[in-house]
Amino acid sequence: MLARLQKIITLSLLAAACVWGLAFWRVSPALALGGGAVMVFGYAVLLALEFAALRRANRNDAAPPPRWGELARAWAGECVAAARVFAWWQPFRAAAVPDQLVPDPARPGHRGVVLIHGFVCNRGLWTLWLRELERRGHVFAAVSLEPVFGSIDGYVPIIDAAVRRVTQATGLPPLLVCHSMGGLAARAWLRAVDGYARVHHVITLGTPHHGTWLARYSRAANGRQMRIGCDWQRQLEHDLPGRQRALFTCWYSNCDNIVFPASTATLAGAENRLLRGRGHVQLALDATVLHDTLARLETVPPAGAPPESSAR
Repeated sequence: MLARLQKIITLSLLAAACVWGLAFWRVSPALALGGGAVMVFGYAVLLALEFAALRRANRNDAAPPPRWGELARAWAGECVAAARVFAWWQPFRAAAVPDQLVPDPARPGHRGVVLIHGFVCNRGLWTLWLRELERRGHVFAAVSLEPVFGSIDGYVPIIDAAVRRVTQATGLPPLLVCHSMGGLAARAWLRAVDGYARVHHVITLGTPHHGTWLARYSRAANGRQMRIGCDWQRQLEHDLPGRQRALFTCWYSNCDNIVFPASTATLAGAENRLLRGRGHVQLALDATVLHDTLARLETVPPAGAPPESSAR
């Protein structure tokens, strides 16, 4: 559903820009090109407003405040990343790299990966990751969470099915990689099925573990669940056992234009890793995050080691 909607939006904007250009070219080429550019690249203005809001919200945050140069580079990078994800990969290439559930016989003993996207996204977000996992011969499954604006708790069966498929393919608990709201969906799944023994590790990228300032404007069910201090957030925090917090590695940025203040993307007791100068979508495309995460998959259990627990 989301892919269809984003196709319509992308193609409509391009068509509108072309019609505008043709209509005004004889009057003024500058007006024709300028109007078309506003239609196609107007989202950059919205992103700029988000960066202005995050700078203000981060003034009293524990995370180091962003420098002006970091904000400018993050804004430019986020403009490019957003175009790649929302105007190409998600609407047109979401199924380009299918799930790989057949282990590479030349790579026995390697665990798989379950990738969980965030708000208003689908599995196309992970295109770079899927290509690299496929190239390296890893087992993986990338979910698409629907309904798009449903409750986060409603995504539990989708995640559970993906974890089971990857575990059955490898015989090992998978690594979970989650962007934004996907980290909350993973935590909701862990709580609902007591799945802590069924995963090797959980890596979150810009996940609003304590909500985000922007969610105050959302009327969607899952958007309301990401409001800072809301009942759902407080209950999720209360239900996370202290002994399980080390299961998480949380990447966050002082230039995250969606999840801010920045420290809301951290989790007490987890390994919290700051990546300066990255926008929200950029966190899911960053080479440092990708290669650090995949390095966790390269360790083969030593001969004679007891097997890890798998799906129950």
